[in-house]
Amino acid sequence: MDSAYVVEDIKLAASGHEKIAWAGRWMEVLNRLEKRFAREGTFQGKRVAICIHLEAKTAYLAEVVQQLGAEVWITSSNPTSAKDDVCAALAEKGIHVYARHDATPEEYESYLAAITDCKPHIIVDDGGDVCDYLGRRPENAADLAGICEETTTGVNRLRAKHARGELTFPALAINDARSKFLFDNQHGTGQSTWSSIMNLTNLNVVGKTVVVIGYGWVGRGVAHRASGLGAEIIVTEIDPWKAWEARMEGFRVMPIAQAAPLGDYFVTCTGEERVVREEHFNLMKDGAFLSNAGHFGYELDIPALEKMADSKQRVRTKVDKYKLSDGRSLYLLADGDIINIAGGLGHPVEIMDMSFSLQLATMHYVLSTPGLSPGVHTVPKRIDELVVREKMAVEGFSIDEDSKGES
Repeated sequence: MDSAYVVEDIKLAASGHEKIAWAGRWMEVLNRLEKRFAREGTFQGKRVAICIHLEAKTAYLAEVVQQLGAEVWITSSNPTSAKDDVCAALAEKGIHVYARHDATPEEYESYLAAITDCKPHIIVDDGGDVCDYLGRRPENAADLAGICEETTTGVNRLRAKHARGELTFPALAINDARSKFLFDNQHGTGQSTWSSIMNLTNLNVVGKTVVVIGYGWVGRGVAHRASGLGAEIIVTEIDPWKAWEARMEGFRVMPIAQAAPLGDYFVTCTGEERVVREEHFNLMKDGAFLSNAGHFGYELDIPALEKMADSKQRVRTKVDKYKLSDGRSLYLLADGDIINIAGGLGHPVEIMDMSFSLQLATMHYVLSTPGLSPGVHTVPKRIDELVVREKMAVEGFSIDEDSKGES
């Protein structure tokens, strides 16, 4: 792609600058790390490609990387999460941004090409799409020192590629770092999922029955936040240990088919395809709400719902009513895409401050550590700990040191 950027409307930039500046004000750990790394020059002259949900917090990460001396190419890992005013603001800052809200699959593919044609030195990926694209265009990975992968879904895809012998460069599993999954996946997704659902519906959560499908870190956060809002929680799982953990934390646990007639709100949190299907839709009560907190919009079998419905009507912003032949109506939120950002503002700023600080610190590690072998690597403990200790410093508290000298 020859143009320096592709955005919906460059005239939207003023609003985007305002949002990015607000996010940057509260991303204090990232700001501290920027000052630390600026002294070393590790990012100077490097080409960095970023593919993450493109809203204000991601944009601020891109601006920090640019300030450190890198040239930055960026797109959104999900076209429904791209904020057009933020994209325009980045374009005005001289960042190569290729994204617009609701881009077509063909456009998205062209954006992946645009951010990798520069032959980046390092990539930040979110869901594994860039890594998958490089499998089809290996020449674009000629100068690649490594990929830093943000999500559970992406890490799973990387491990599958490595098992098949298809991963030809180092990949850092950002999602598996403690300062990522303990805070971002659990607390960030928990809060932002319910903020989005409540804003979209303007309805009570208290007194309702919430069915959480999947009890990983995301499911935990979604379940506990809904419980705190006064809802009754039902958890569905295929992992017996996770199921028992949910039960010990006070939640009802049952198969989806048993939960389907009981739920008022359904939230998928698995990363798997078609976990809620036609047989489950057939059992749901009139007025049930369907939403997805996973990375991709395939956890709900929306094509099946489309075939079942006599009609579909958009009744509120990002709320679609599916009228079924038996008279029931089911409501789909945010088109089944990731609810907290396709239907809201994404994670709280302070949560993404930690996650993107981990990204920045891990990028610095990869760029300053030549010779990393191909495969999936864990984030070194010292980097993981650096981020959480910087956050403690920002919050103004400290802890005891282990008298045995162990961390």
